[in-house]
Amino acid sequence: MERINAAVQANIDSLKNVMAGNKEGWLALFADDAVVHDPVGPSSHDPSGEGFRGKDRISEFWDIMIAPGDLNLIPHKRIAVGDHHAAVFMSAANTIGDFKTQIEMIVTYEVDDEGKVKVLKAHWDVEGLNRRMAEQSAA
Repeated sequence: MERINAAVQANIDSLKNVMAGNKEGWLALFADDAVVHDPVGPSSHDPSGEGFRGKDRISEFWDIMIAPGDLNLIPHKRIAVGDHHAAVFMSAANTIGDFKTQIEMIVTYEVDDEGKVKVLKAHWDVEGLNRRMAEQSAA
């Protein structure tokens, strides 16, 4: 049986936990000093663009970005890079209150020797999403 790249497995486990609403299971995937950049760069929930570092801050990220919605994540392609890295092209659909969002993203995972996520970076168009949400509000 072929061994799954640890970073690919982290993505698989992350998506399962997110869509099941399992915060504790999701947090358990991260190293204690991990950092989440979702999205990469400044955003309304991360104005400095420095990301959410450490499990307490990553827990806050869950509460802000994952818990309020009904998130559906669909991976289209996973690319393993060595033993500790993976890039995943995926779609994210979310309903938060009256807002329905759909975004395409590339998410990279870096894991440590134990398979714990050290760095998660989600690359997606923040400004495009903000425009679509403003249009939905105006309609």
